[in-house]
Amino acid sequence: MNRIATTFARLRAEGRVALMPYLTVGFPERESALELVPAMEAAGASMFELGVPFSDPLADGATIQRSAQRALANGITLADCITTTARLRERGVQAPLLLMGYYNPLLRYGLERACSELAAAGGDGWIIPDVPPEEAAELQVAAQAHGLDLIMFVAPTTPEARIAQIAARASGFIYVVSLTGVTGARQSMAANLDAVIARVRRASDLPLVVGFGISRPEHVAEVARIADGAIVGSALIAHLEQQSAEYAPAAAATFVRTLLSVV
Repeated sequence: MNRIATTFARLRAEGRVALMPYLTVGFPERESALELVPAMEAAGASMFELGVPFSDPLADGATIQRSAQRALANGITLADCITTTARLRERGVQAPLLLMGYYNPLLRYGLERACSELAAAGGDGWIIPDVPPEEAAELQVAAQAHGLDLIMFVAPTTPEARIAQIAARASGFIYVVSLTGVTGARQSMAANLDAVIARVRRASDLPLVVGFGISRPEHVAEVARIADGAIVGSALIAHLEQQSAEYAPAAAATFVRTLLSVV
């Protein structure tokens, strides 16, 4: 089994949910991830979604857009994100590391080159929200050839037939979007999340990880009841925006421990 499958198997045996922080590489400072990721792993985070900054992040709300603009101003490229992955492995990070980004930079970089370099760096997969399953074949072939997972998305509005189509192509886990709209912290979880999870469970036995809107310990606890993992992005980014660079790693670790405090 690869790192993703091994992590979910271990957490399942321990009766725990995976907490997956999202962090834009190059935010708040160019090399912040090298301190923030190890601190959050030590605090209990199970895997990481590392954002590749992009100028037109169509799935992301204002908070993550701000972090992407700051990272771009810091000069971060896709190559830097792959290098950051390698440097995190050199620093002893064991958790799965997935790069989340948009297809345009990946195409320009070259799919085969990107997959080869990410695998060599110790990465575990891609999360690319603007690649529908009908257009994912070339990236999926390149990813599989290098032992990487390509994470697929299911939304609350996805019909049954399309869920089956997505499940047939998915690997690693399925990213369940908890609500319609873009990323961003919300006050409460969607009322129909149980039903969405049940529909996806019928189509796949892969782990299900819920993202969009998760910002509080009670949200993580709710996800733990029905799914296998929770992604927290905007709330973490907003929290880090209020910290000085010196205290950001400790603040990120405290944030992770707080989110896991009721599960």
